[in-house]
Amino acid sequence: MLFGPSKKEIWRQLAAELEGQFVKGTLFKRDKVYARHTDWLIIFDTFTRKYGNANKRFTRIRAPYVNRDDFVFEIYRSKLFSGLSSSVFKMQDVEVGDPRFDKDFVIKGNDVRKLKMFFRNPDIRDLIMMQPKILMKIREDEDRAFAPPFPNGINEVYFESHRVIKNLNQLHDLYDLFAITLDHLHAIG
Repeated sequence: MLFGPSKKEIWRQLAAELEGQFVKGTLFKRDKVYARHTDWLIIFDTFTRKYGNANKRFTRIRAPYVNRDDFVFEIYRSKLFSGLSSSVFKMQDVEVGDPRFDKDFVIKGNDVRKLKMFFRNPDIRDLIMMQPKILMKIREDEDRAFAPPFPNGINEVYFESHRVIKNLNQLHDLYDLFAITLDHLHAIG
């Protein structure tokens, strides 16, 4: 192939390597990969968002989980999503004590103590630093217009990238980021 393996081929391989499931898309639904980490289901897919007259495809990763205390956050590269506003969520920008990480990323959340506990984990910081473009957050039912609402107390860890990711190593790193994130969220309550 002139341009390398297709997304479908890479994602099938990812599903096989994670002992997950690749679900082929239809006319109205995109391909998905379902992978488990202990009790959690991690879902990889793509979606399209309209920008002006053009449509842009994104990679999205989601994992629903029980959020016992309404802890929410979002993180993005400081130059990537500088126009985002979290005032609706009453989140404040927080520095976690790692100068390089604090310089490169904007971290907003509703509980400073838990944010610092969460981002104290060097594995989480390292896996986030490896992502060239990242928007990761804990979200409720926002942007889920065509999906059934979450039951009470269920949120999701959410990631998106402004492109379709076909790099198998990067997809594995993102799976690892989600696995560690879910484990760490559970550990900090």
